[in-house]
Amino acid sequence: MKRIVVSLGMLVALTSCVSKKKFIALQDQHNQTQSSLSKTLLEKEALENKYKKIEERVEDFNTKVSALKSINTSLTQESNNKLSMVKGSKAPISAVNLEEINQQLAAMDPNEVAQAKTLNDSINLVLNKNLVKGLEDTAGINIEVDETVVMINVSDDLLFNTGSYRVSTKAYPLLEKLSDVINSEPSVEVMIEGHTDPRTIKTNVLEDNWDLSVKRATSIVRLLQHKYKVTPGQLIASGRSCYDPLVENDSRENRALNRRTRIVIMPNLDKFLSMIVSK
Repeated sequence: MKRIVVSLGMLVALTSCVSKKKFIALQDQHNQTQSSLSKTLLEKEALENKYKKIEERVEDFNTKVSALKSINTSLTQESNNKLSMVKGSKAPISAVNLEEINQQLAAMDPNEVAQAKTLNDSINLVLNKNLVKGLEDTAGINIEVDETVVMINVSDDLLFNTGSYRVSTKAYPLLEKLSDVINSEPSVEVMIEGHTDPRTIKTNVLEDNWDLSVKRATSIVRLLQHKYKVTPGQLIASGRSCYDPLVENDSRENRALNRRTRIVIMPNLDKFLSMIVSK
């Protein structure tokens, strides 16, 4: 009986000892797990903070990229519209108008385009084509670009009868088309110059060629103002008499060339090109 009691006591003591060891071991494991979890949570928090900073940097980067794209677009547009001196031309023109001119040249008769040796010739060709487009009578109309002005020479055959300063109705379609261009751009100034040959003229209303050249210019100015509603402040009337000839007055043909009206358009040239070539 005593042996049984002693054995049971030893068993209980042994069991108690084993359970305590397991408990201690489990507690150590728990503590390690807690420590590991705390470390993991700290690492997670650090990674989240790092990720948040990365996101903020990415957002800032995207904002800057967007801003740079906007600036680039603006600069590209500005570059396209910026006037630049192009080789072969005295006229400053923008890339946009240059592209439009090239497109129109591509659609023209190749033999005609081949006559244009320089870019300035090409600009003159395109302007002539566009300005006389739709007009029945185009003879005696010639357009030239000279640096920052556009000069339109119109022969007297189209505008006036011999010795007269009354504008012929044949000129109305051209003047109407010109007025549309002038009215579309308030900054444009237009000088109308009358030119004669040197043959003497004197009538009840005309003192001499100076008088005739000025009256022809004022007749066109009044027509542009009253019939086609051009703002008079944009118009200048002047007469050159016979003292600015294109050629020598040594033949009937040459005198006919010198009898002309020159319409000098003084705009921002690139704006004028835009108004003409885009129509």
